[in-house]
Amino acid sequence: YPWDRSSLKSMPIDLQQFEKLDAYALKVNVRSSVEELVRALLKQAHTDLEKVRAIWTWICHHIEYDVVGYHNKSQLSCKPIDVLQTGKSICEGYAGLFEHMCSLAGIQCMKLFGYSKGYGYKLGQTFSGDSDHAWNAVYLDGRWHLLDSTWGSGSVDDSFTKFTFRYNEFYFLTHPALFINNHFPDNSNWQLLKPALALKDFENNILQNSLFYTLGLLAAHPQTAVIQTVNGKASVSVDCRPATLFTFKLQGAEQQGLLTLKKQGMKLDVYPQQTGSHTLQIFAKPSRASEDVYQCVLEYAVECGAVDSAARLPRELHQPVGPSWFSERQGFLRPSHPEPIVHTNDGRCALTFTMGRDLSVLASLHCDSGSLPEELGRRHVMQVRHGNQLELKVHLPCAGTFVLKIYSRKKSEPGNYDYVFNYLLSCLNAEAQWPPFPQSYSKWGQDCEVVEPLSGVLPADRNVRFKLRVPGVAKVLVQAEDAYPLTLNRGYWEGSCNTAGCREVFVMVHENANHSYYSHVLKYQVESQ
Repeated sequence: YPWDRSSLKSMPIDLQQFEKLDAYALKVNVRSSVEELVRALLKQAHTDLEKVRAIWTWICHHIEYDVVGYHNKSQLSCKPIDVLQTGKSICEGYAGLFEHMCSLAGIQCMKLFGYSKGYGYKLGQTFSGDSDHAWNAVYLDGRWHLLDSTWGSGSVDDSFTKFTFRYNEFYFLTHPALFINNHFPDNSNWQLLKPALALKDFENNILQNSLFYTLGLLAAHPQTAVIQTVNGKASVSVDCRPATLFTFKLQGAEQQGLLTLKKQGMKLDVYPQQTGSHTLQIFAKPSRASEDVYQCVLEYAVECGAVDSAARLPRELHQPVGPSWFSERQGFLRPSHPEPIVHTNDGRCALTFTMGRDLSVLASLHCDSGSLPEELGRRHVMQVRHGNQLELKVHLPCAGTFVLKIYSRKKSEPGNYDYVFNYLLSCLNAEAQWPPFPQSYSKWGQDCEVVEPLSGVLPADRNVRFKLRVPGVAKVLVQAEDAYPLTLNRGYWEGSCNTAGCREVFVMVHENANHSYYSHVLKYQVESQ
């Protein structure tokens, strides 16, 4: 202890070698006596390990948890023959049958008692009085190993009225450094750990359930189940094997948190907006999983003494935040801003990525106040492409926190844009106030660029300079009260127009010199007099 991360098991075993034996044990149907049952199982089990495996597999698939007997102990017998013939029992009956079958098969086995973090366990609770669970230790290859056939067989529902068979491989010969997560034996020698864990540490430690490990997660920090906030913030991180997706719930909602994906894990900061105790659940799933099912792998109690109201996060914020291996997988490489939060002093920022030419990108700005409708939110972000570089220029309408959402789709595949990731943008400067960029139309391609004017609102009665990159067109003109043609100079169309007497100004392009038809590509508003 602590776990060396090498294996979930306490001895090297290849589960594939058990496939035939497991299939055989599942089919054995003997209920007349425990001796007859063991005799039948040993026909195909020869080594000590195989004998233990056959007994384990049979019990996990044939004995159900007795939810009625649990509530009414007087009706209950844990004698091995009664457990076998009724086909149901509580943990003590499972462990007793296991021990008896092993002794008949010539295997040394112990029935162990202790505290468990199972049904009814409350985060951070203390344990006292009688033990509440039973499991086994078996002697194989010169050493003792731990297993729990009750938890290997399935689970009970929240109301403890219904048992469901759901085989769990994790509790067969579990590594002792993992078994101690939720099993604390009365006799500390049976932890099989050096040094042994103290009861106080067992009580304080987080509960990493079997799913935590079977999903390939390795460690979580902090190790204690109850976390105190510091200046209104609590932080959690998880180490895992690559490509695992995470999400979380604080008091049942995915809010007031900032989750960032790392190559081998994740980091989460939460900012509760009320004092007191808050339940924090962490969910995970492999990124290649076909169905969108996240499983709860960790639970903390966050004790918040003081609220950081400045850290109120926008409801529009999606998890995870910022770029990661996941956005990289979607084609957004080498981000200029690898962190999830972008701070800007004057309300402007530019984010760049390297990406393939076949990706079409959509980006929009969002905030909680409702002052940014979808269409306007898109106009506070401008895309500029140079070869395989994408630049997103952002001009914030005012100070505050905003969400920059980024979507993409393959040009070769028609259909909607898929959401990829988002950033949190923050500006504390009350002076910052930027108008939207000009409105663009479908003919404004991804290779076009506005150098000036960037503001979508032009001053009235002024001469305004224009400099635009619009490749592959024959003519460009600016339509105000009059039409002002631009001239091509080193790849940029340049010129100026006067805004007198008009409310709107359009940039128009003539795509083909042989046709007289102009297309609108940009639209500017003109300030009222």
